[in-house]
Amino acid sequence: MNSNPARPRALLRWFTGLALALAALLAVPAVAQTARAESDPRPAELPKTLKVGTEGVYPPFSFHEGSKLTGYDIEYFNEVARRLGVEVSYVETPWDSIFAALDSGRIDIIANQVTKNPERTARYDLSRPYVTTRGVVVVRGDDDSVKQLADLKGRSSAQNITSSWAKVASGAGAKVVGVESMDKAADLVTQGRVDALVNDELAVRNFLSTHPSSGLKIAVTTDDESQSVFATKKGAGIIGDVDRTIAQMEADGSAQKIYDTYFGVEATAPSTWTVIKQNIGPMLGSVVSATIPLTIISFVIGLALALAVALARLSVNRLLEWPARIFVSIFRGTPLLVQLFIVFFGLPQLGIKLGPWPSAVLAFSLNVAAYAAEIIRSAILSVPKGQWEAASTIGMNRALALRRVILPQAARVAVPPLSNTLISLVKDTSLASGILVTEMFRRAQIAAAPSGAFLELYGVAAAIYWIICFVLGVVQTRLEDRLGRHVAS
Repeated sequence: MNSNPARPRALLRWFTGLALALAALLAVPAVAQTARAESDPRPAELPKTLKVGTEGVYPPFSFHEGSKLTGYDIEYFNEVARRLGVEVSYVETPWDSIFAALDSGRIDIIANQVTKNPERTARYDLSRPYVTTRGVVVVRGDDDSVKQLADLKGRSSAQNITSSWAKVASGAGAKVVGVESMDKAADLVTQGRVDALVNDELAVRNFLSTHPSSGLKIAVTTDDESQSVFATKKGAGIIGDVDRTIAQMEADGSAQKIYDTYFGVEATAPSTWTVIKQNIGPMLGSVVSATIPLTIISFVIGLALALAVALARLSVNRLLEWPARIFVSIFRGTPLLVQLFIVFFGLPQLGIKLGPWPSAVLAFSLNVAAYAAEIIRSAILSVPKGQWEAASTIGMNRALALRRVILPQAARVAVPPLSNTLISLVKDTSLASGILVTEMFRRAQIAAAPSGAFLELYGVAAAIYWIICFVLGVVQTRLEDRLGRHVAS
């Protein structure tokens, strides 16, 4: 039997080629991964985009210039993120809700002058301090009675109740009056409604330089230092990389450069008219993009739910009637703001996590349903029983009679109170700012914080709400006239 010596060599070359090809294929992912690692400075445990919680109404640390979010904390963290190779998405959150947003996973990290204290150290991962300052006591210019921190005993002090400065004030014996932000606290002191406020020296000096007519002064500087840090959830794996970046920024002087930008020169405030011109556009834009859509969507869904609840309330079946009664009782008997907070901050603890807009729509719709259900039920009951009987005599069943005879008559009765519910909903959308929805009134708050033009900007917001409600009132009148056109007098 003749053998072909070239055949084993051919097979050997074939297997060798196959092995080299497989090795090359296996090497491609490793090479690609190495290339990505070399081009992507982001540490492996960090997400591509960090959701950063900040107030947006706390100058000079976090505030708006027109529609642009800026401030010392914002620029500082932007530099941190740039060096870490991550994108930043700022989530503007009221201070009283900012830790709830962190706990519920709405944000990854807080950049908003979080003061380091033992309670926060025990509960959260805190970065190394990126700025150190002291607290000051602010009083009216004609008040010379406060010469030391202990002189606050028995006096009222306007504070954000979840801040460390509130603890300083209460520790000195002051009666703490809760406010949302420092600008509102300063306004209360100026008006004589409270005696003092305690806050960060840098923030206060910025406020006094931009509000020279406030009539306020710094009476006392506290002895204790305040160290501002970034905060994340325990075990998030973010703070170690942030700490290393802060150390680099301090070593190369970039941290000092950012500091000098905001605290090395005296700030000046723009005129009130300039502030209004800069912000009227964004406010009207928020009406179109948030206030009106939120109102329409919530009202339509709420009205559909209300009809179902009203019919259940009218049912003789207790399994339908009692759940509907309990639903109405709960949502009419609890504040809408509490309902918003339960949906947005509470449900994530049960594994149900909705975004700001779906949370707002859900809470508003359920609230509208509870009120509108009673309106619809009363309107149906106002239709004479003879109408049911008349419909029955011509062969209509109950469902057909309801649709063709009863509801058209009930609609005329229900339109005025349902219109009032709609108008109330327009105004209630302002509460959505508490769950991170930037609607029109939130825009007004953002603009008023650095400028102090509360009367002017809140007045503009009130005028916009009034115009919307006026238009709805005109539509209501036209609809009532149309529905009542063929009603016998």
